[in-house]
Amino acid sequence: MFVSENLAVNAQGNLTIGGIDTVSLAEQYGTPLYVMDEELVRKNLRRFHDSMRKFYGGRGEVHYASKAFCCKEMCRIVASEGDGLDAVSIGELYTAKSAGFPMDKVGFHGNNKTDEELAYALESGVGHIIVDNIPELHRLEKIAGEKGIRPQIMFRIKPGIDAHTHKAVLTGQIDSKFGFALETGEAMEAVKEAVNCKNVDLMGLHCHIGSQIFDIEPFEQAARVMLSFIAQIKKELGFTVRGLNLGGGFGIKYLNEHDPAPFENYLERVSGVVAEECAKLGIEQPYMFIEPGRSIAAPAGITLYKVGARKEIPGIRTYISIDGGMPDNPRYILYQSEYEAVVANKASQERTEKVTIAGKCCESGDLIGENMPLQHAESGDILAVLATGAYNYSMSSNYNRIPKPAVVFVNGGESRVAVKRETPEDIIRNDI
Repeated sequence: MFVSENLAVNAQGNLTIGGIDTVSLAEQYGTPLYVMDEELVRKNLRRFHDSMRKFYGGRGEVHYASKAFCCKEMCRIVASEGDGLDAVSIGELYTAKSAGFPMDKVGFHGNNKTDEELAYALESGVGHIIVDNIPELHRLEKIAGEKGIRPQIMFRIKPGIDAHTHKAVLTGQIDSKFGFALETGEAMEAVKEAVNCKNVDLMGLHCHIGSQIFDIEPFEQAARVMLSFIAQIKKELGFTVRGLNLGGGFGIKYLNEHDPAPFENYLERVSGVVAEECAKLGIEQPYMFIEPGRSIAAPAGITLYKVGARKEIPGIRTYISIDGGMPDNPRYILYQSEYEAVVANKASQERTEKVTIAGKCCESGDLIGENMPLQHAESGDILAVLATGAYNYSMSSNYNRIPKPAVVFVNGGESRVAVKRETPEDIIRNDI
């Protein structure tokens, strides 16, 4: 019935998440409200972790892509499961370090890292830095030399794969702001330069072909391309690449008609390609990394709103206005991302209408979705938008100077605040 396995309807006809009544959560904590199911987060982490151990013989790591959803409590959960972290800014690094995350299990990404960020990453003892371009390599070589620290690095490579996803989240093609292209020879030139650097240790290669990908074949193709490049490096330079990160981007179910393959299927098929190609190319299998983010966090989260107004325009559309909108979920205005929604206090009823869910901002484009199936919604109802655990809180803003919602975790029939609701005072905190 619902897109996520942790959602159900109780005897009162209300939507539940992790067994807890969402209407009660809205009453207790207010709306808008992000709700994360800790049990499902842990279950998803373990599915990846166990699959890596099974299919790569224990020679691999899961690094949760924290850009999907990052707060101190999420970092603590990932750490307690024994997994690593993918960070993309000084803020994500600082959050992880503040939460006591083992920084040697952190990979630091970014296509334009500042000197401040590189220095902080070195001082924090990150496990490796994924270098995106030659100027960054030169700056890192200089900063590392000044600090007397020799970090492990990977190069981000564009494998030239069509990932069959939205153009805004494609990252592996030649026309991308990320990484080194294979087709032009710049990737090999970068490797040659890094091998001769004194202050960095080229440990591995990284690629990421995009996000919300349902097909497994592009991941298999990416593995073949990357392993072929590793073999080329070995043949031409006599240099052994020790690690390979094949990124993330595994698709999840946002709508009932979506049918993503189980995560285990991705890993089983890609690991088979890795073993086959390494044997064919005569190279040792690298230590493997993957970076799932959305697939861990998104299904575990929902966002709760209170309906304010119902506006029917005969022959055109019906607007259902909520007390949140694009500041807490900008993905519809950015990508036209589709979601399922439910009137939480009428979850047992049929969704008989098609409506446009409108946010409260002074912006005509402030919508959560259009032509969305929904139960008949009236003022005072609680609306739940499903599968919002990734790229909602993390992309939230204070547009119109609206305070950000709280984040609540549920587990074992209990709920707790992980991120406090912002207040108007928080909005002006840095004003002078």
